[in-house]
Amino acid sequence: MPQNVLDKVWAFFDGVGERGTVPPWTITYRTPESERAATLRRMGVSSYTTLNYAHRPGMAVWLNEYSARFAADHPEAIHSGTFYPEPGVEDQVAGCLADGVRVFKVHVQVGGFTPLDPLLEPAWALIEEAGTPVVIHCGSGPTRGEHTGPGPIRQLLARHPRLVLVIAHAGLPEYEEFAALASEYPGVHLDTTMVGTSYMEQTFPLPRDFPQTMAALADKVVLGTDFPNIPYPYAHQIQVLADWGLGDEWMRKVLWENPRRLLGC
Repeated sequence: MPQNVLDKVWAFFDGVGERGTVPPWTITYRTPESERAATLRRMGVSSYTTLNYAHRPGMAVWLNEYSARFAADHPEAIHSGTFYPEPGVEDQVAGCLADGVRVFKVHVQVGGFTPLDPLLEPAWALIEEAGTPVVIHCGSGPTRGEHTGPGPIRQLLARHPRLVLVIAHAGLPEYEEFAALASEYPGVHLDTTMVGTSYMEQTFPLPRDFPQTMAALADKVVLGTDFPNIPYPYAHQIQVLADWGLGDEWMRKVLWENPRRLLGC
């Protein structure tokens, strides 16, 4: 993220423990941008996305400019984009697609908008036609929003059944409901961001049989990490997935094959 945005995100997480809604959240990788990129390189991460998201009108344009510059300067970075329900959003999305954006990110809870907003309808149609994945934070955790939960996403998919949606955090805490959507719609995937980690199990524990659910969705699950804004080492997420005992083939799909297929890399 641009540093001015990231500073605000870090300030939010710094205050999490004080608000008492979830345990204290200590950013593990609070380092300059160049060092964060070098850290990923040292850990052997061959590709990663920026995944900026707009939460007010006018923000998507300059976030998309930043993401384009970052991808141009970092060979491992996958060019991402974002959009927001505002006049001109169709042209913005069309421009992103023409510029080579390979993944979008939207955040329903932080943005405070419904994915069913009429302003977004032509943008969704463009994205559906392009087959470009959208990482969408739409579950009701860590804080329920007016438009979070599986209901609006189910309605969106009824309108655009070929959309490729990657449900951030596997839709926590509505894990099972979003897993059902992944079973029903060919383009719906789940990402693993913070899922089953020691931090998240304190507040949004997984259903006991959820690893078996994820096993059945082997082709629809992709690694997500939320690096650098995580309260534990990067490797912890990988260890959690390995500890589910679903086997090397499942891990290879989640960490490598499925993301490469979705992102075309």
